[in-house]
Amino acid sequence: MMNFFEQVKEKINKKINPENVTLIDNSNLHIKHKSFDSNKFHLKIIIKSEKLKSMSKIMAHKEIFSILKDEMNNKIHALEIEIQ
Repeated sequence: MMNFFEQVKEKINKKINPENVTLIDNSNLHIKHKSFDSNKFHLKIIIKSEKLKSMSKIMAHKEIFSILKDEMNNKIHALEIEIQ
């Protein structure tokens, strides 16, 4: 069975077909936050994609958020996006 990070990568790969996707779990940096939920992740996603680079930053972020809509509602508390 695929773990959560593999599922996220697969969804992004299917929709955007980037050159590379890296996920970093930064949840441990937020443990002391009042709204911290151990069932949700604080993720940083680094995507190397000519398609996303050709879009405005806002549109590229909207594209990623739409792909990960279900995950944002259920498993991801915060998502930092870096497009290369």
